[in-house]
Amino acid sequence: MCAIDSISANFQKYNNYYLSGSPMFTTPVASQPAISQPVMTKPAVYYKEPDTENAIIGAGILQIIAMAVNKLSEKCGQMLMRGKEFATPEQIEKIAESMINNKKYNGLHNSVDYKFVDTNNVKEVAKNFRHISPNLGEALDPVVKGQNAFFIAGNSAGKGLAVAPKTQSSLILHELGHAVHSHKNGIMKLLQNSRRIVPYVPTALLLLNGLTPDKTEGQNFIERNAGKLGFLAFLPTIIEEGMASLKGIKAAKNASKTLGKLNLKPLIKNYGLAWMTYVLAGVGLGIAAKQTFISGKNENK
Repeated sequence: MCAIDSISANFQKYNNYYLSGSPMFTTPVASQPAISQPVMTKPAVYYKEPDTENAIIGAGILQIIAMAVNKLSEKCGQMLMRGKEFATPEQIEKIAESMINNKKYNGLHNSVDYKFVDTNNVKEVAKNFRHISPNLGEALDPVVKGQNAFFIAGNSAGKGLAVAPKTQSSLILHELGHAVHSHKNGIMKLLQNSRRIVPYVPTALLLLNGLTPDKTEGQNFIERNAGKLGFLAFLPTIIEEGMASLKGIKAAKNASKTLGKLNLKPLIKNYGLAWMTYVLAGVGLGIAAKQTFISGKNENK
C-alpha cells in the first residue's frame, strides 16, 4: 500500500497556509475530501526485473521514511497551532489593512476581502462568500478549530477571500501574501497555479515513462529519478508559499514604524514551521512517485 494514497481535492483550489498534517499525506482534514490514486494498469515499460527480496526491502524503507515524514509534518503543525502571536488582534488587523491598501498592489482591496473566523461568524462568512464555492462552509470548519487558514481567489460574482482563525489572526498576513500573488500577473501567480497539477504527478510520470525509449535492462531516466521529479513538481508551491510568508513578514516589519516596535520572532518562527510542512509535503510527493513505480513493478511480476 502506498504511504501517500490519497490527495486533497481542495489543495488544487485553496491556497492553504498549513494543514492538519500535510496536503499530500493520507489523513485529510475535514475540508479536504480524499481522492484515491487511480488504479494503475501495466505500464509499457521494459526493464530488467529486480530481485524480489530487494524490491520488498526497498518498498519497506520508503514506507518507513514516508511515515517519519508524515509524523514530522504533524509535529510542525501542532507546534504552529500552539505558537504565540506577535501582536494584538487589533494591530494585526491594521497590518492587514495596510497590505490590501498598499499602492504597490493597486486595486487589491477591490479583489479580496479577509475575515477572522470563529463560531460566531462562520455561518455568515460562508453565506456572504458562497459565490466562491458551495462547499465553503465545510472548508471553514478547520479554520474555526485553528487547524487551517486559506486564500481563495474571487470570480465574476464577487471578491476573493482570505481567512484565518481569530485565535491565530497573524496567519491572515500570509494569506494576503497569496492574494497579492493572485492579484498581480507574474511568476508568483504562475507558481501559485502550478499546485493544480500536483495530484496527478505520480500518474503522469507513469505515462511519460511508457513513452520513453524501450530498455532491455536497467532503469530509464524517469524510473531512476521518480522521487526527484516528484519533489521538483512540488517545488513551485514551496517557493510560492515561502514568498507569501515573506510578504506578510515585510508588512509587519513596515507597520512597526506606525504601531511601535513589534517582536517579529514569533511570527517568523510560526511561518517557518508552516513552510516546513510544505517542504515535507514535497518530500512526500517524491516518495509517492517512487512508490508508484515500485508498486507497479511488483504488481506486474
